Amino acid sequence: MTNDRALVLCSGGVDSTTLLARAVRDYGAANVFALSISYGQRHAREIEAARAVAAHYGVQQRFLDLAAIFADSDCSLLAHSDAAVPESTYAEQQAAGDGGPVSTYVPFRNGLFLSSAASMALSLGCSAVYYGAHHDDVVGNAYPDCSLEFVEAMNRAIVEGTGGELRLEAPFVTWSKADIVREGLELGVPYELTWSCYEGGEIPCGRCATCLDRAVAFAANGTEDPAISKKS
Repeated sequence: MTNDRALVLCSGGVDSTTLLARAVRDYGAANVFALSISYGQRHAREIEAARAVAAHYGVQQRFLDLAAIFADSDCSLLAHSDAAVPESTYAEQQAAGDGGPVSTYVPFRNGLFLSSAASMALSLGCSAVYYGAHHDDVVGNAYPDCSLEFVEAMNRAIVEGTGGELRLEAPFVTWSKADIVREGLELGVPYELTWSCYEGGEIPCGRCATCLDRAVAFAANGTEDPAISKKS
């Protein structure tokens, strides 16, 4: 793989940071790019975390601001929304709702991210775009743009739309977050640099769905979350 290059969508969270670590292992830091995207989210903590992670691994980083595309969305993750971020798991939100996407689903965000990433990856001479979707985020239909079906469809579009020059890799798409953390611990991922919380406080809220999922994943691996212990 030494002659290949890869672009990794990097949000600064557990999944994309673990994926970045894997890409650096497989391609070498000089052949890996991290792409971090602003979409009008409630806070800048995840972008700050993405910067720290990219610096840790010594990879080149690119940034995009796609906030204008989501200006008319009332998604609770967006800064202009008055909706509160739910304080329950994705499964609980699904059970209480109609089975559709949760309120923190940003409309077709990942499809847009992957399309943008594919265009940039081609310009950078990459052969693969890496995407950290995992099975826990699907939970029925909570995040339909994290499903295996979505990943397979986007891969077909990217391969066809680039004349076979580029492919989509989502190695965690059938994994749980606990599986990802297990891999990351083996790779020595600096989880203390990452940020997952939907809120932008000084410390993670511990109540939103992504905080709850993260806690379960570290507990399943019999270890404390270093991002929490660092701040305590």
